[in-house]
Amino acid sequence: MRTRIKICGLTRQEDIQAVVAAGADAIGFVFYPKSPRYVTPERAAELIRAVPPFITTVGLFVNATPEEVAAAVRIAPVSLIQLHGDETIAEAAAIAAAVNRPFLKVFRVKPDTAPDELLEYEQANRAASPLFTSLLLDTYVDAYGGAGKGFDWSLIPKDLAPRVVLSGGLSVHNATDAVAGVRPYAVDISSGVEAAKGIKDARKIADFVAAVRAGDTTIEREHIHETSVSRQGLPTS
Repeated sequence: MRTRIKICGLTRQEDIQAVVAAGADAIGFVFYPKSPRYVTPERAAELIRAVPPFITTVGLFVNATPEEVAAAVRIAPVSLIQLHGDETIAEAAAIAAAVNRPFLKVFRVKPDTAPDELLEYEQANRAASPLFTSLLLDTYVDAYGGAGKGFDWSLIPKDLAPRVVLSGGLSVHNATDAVAGVRPYAVDISSGVEAAKGIKDARKIADFVAAVRAGDTTIEREHIHETSVSRQGLPTS
């Protein structure tokens, strides 16, 4: 499996071009006015026009009403929405229904988060809305967003990991280990590929994508080894 990559917090056309050139799968726009990476729906619409086919555009919202999200999406037609605030499960389902878009729901992981909490939260969101696609796991901090800080990846149940988007504290230095160790469906990064808040660094983006692909290669090699050992009838560990 190829780990999908989302680069979030895009504000400039040259950064869109860098993300596309690096081979990322999704581009995120922040519609939270208090964020230093905030873009207006009008600006996001301009940037979306520079995104080629088959790259997912994502709108990030924090505690917005269904009417506010619908107004933004009418102007900036993102493919998917990311609900990054304190929205209840019912509120998240209502927002997605109002704009008829699939959605990611953030779970901000604390040091005392139990693995079962993650599974139960995913199941509850999935039961509440057919538009729910995945949990995005971020680090709990006082602000909305991981603030570049990581969390204990061992809290993620192994049977849940292939369905989640991993975020929070990722960088070129730990992306390979994150992918190989957690094996998430996707990874999401913002501050880890920036020159300044809201200003991306093309070299960091390319290096991050390469680090994720190195993690994929590690997984593939392990799979080949395990398959070979299994065929010989030997223990895999």
